[in-house]
Amino acid sequence: MSARDQLLVVIDPVARRTDGESVRIAKDVLGAGAAVRVCLPDGPEDFAKALARRGARRLVVVGDDRALLRAVAVLHRERDLAGCGLSVVPVGAAQTLTRGLGVPAGAVAAARAVLEGAERRLDLLVDDSDGVVLGDLRIPPVGVAEESLGEGDVSSSSSEVATGGSSRAIAGVAGVAAEGHAWLRSCQSFVRTLATRPTRPARPTPPTRLRIEVDGVTLVGLDQPVEGVRVTAGGGGLAQVEVRRASVGAGGGTDADADAGLTRVRARTVTVSGADFRYRADAVVAGPVRTRTWTVRPMAWGLTLPR
Repeated sequence: MSARDQLLVVIDPVARRTDGESVRIAKDVLGAGAAVRVCLPDGPEDFAKALARRGARRLVVVGDDRALLRAVAVLHRERDLAGCGLSVVPVGAAQTLTRGLGVPAGAVAAARAVLEGAERRLDLLVDDSDGVVLGDLRIPPVGVAEESLGEGDVSSSSSEVATGGSSRAIAGVAGVAAEGHAWLRSCQSFVRTLATRPTRPARPTPPTRLRIEVDGVTLVGLDQPVEGVRVTAGGGGLAQVEVRRASVGAGGGTDADADAGLTRVRARTVTVSGADFRYRADAVVAGPVRTRTWTVRPMAWGLTLPR
């Protein structure tokens, strides 16, 4: 049996607690098409050990965006990311990142993509503190909940924050009564949806003064207030950098868009410095820091996607 037909399926504990039915479906679909070894980590150490002991098996993460981020961060710290292709079955409330990367929604479709898809090499943003960004980076961290998660915490996620304790109790009772009854399990999922707390609207953030350098050239100086910065690993070994100034004015960079002071450039490295600032890297809020540099690593990691 080839290594492709042997899977190490690491199931995030939050996924097991919040949507055990989707986890069961994913296991059944994967087990029908490959030799599966299931790992149920209880904490960060267990999670890292499971990845280190995968051997020749393909790694499949069952969980939300943060579970995927955790896996990439661990493999990057171990300098084993280039040689380990990743697959993910999204389970949980936070799936913005996985969907943006092209992973199908739904346990069945995602599990089939793991079995039938192909690995695609993707660029990665790495900062000077060894942090990683798979999707995009935002300064300031717009629309982030009060609770933020460090990348080493495997036991909590935004899906758990979004669901109140009372809904978990209701869902637990419904889960016992729903054994073998699909329609009752659907009701259980519906109850969890109704019990989800609404997202708190983001507070407006006043402009700040930051120096933004791209490939060693100053794009925005401290004399120009900035409303927002967004950096995305856009492919081709270059990042897409967007800077929105507080007011339209003359300023460097190429491919400048005069609309609302928006400037777009592509660069390999981006350095932001100035007063203490926080930033959002995918689902994780970090900082405050005085300076941080992000560098694009071309085709640094592989993700299995539909053909």
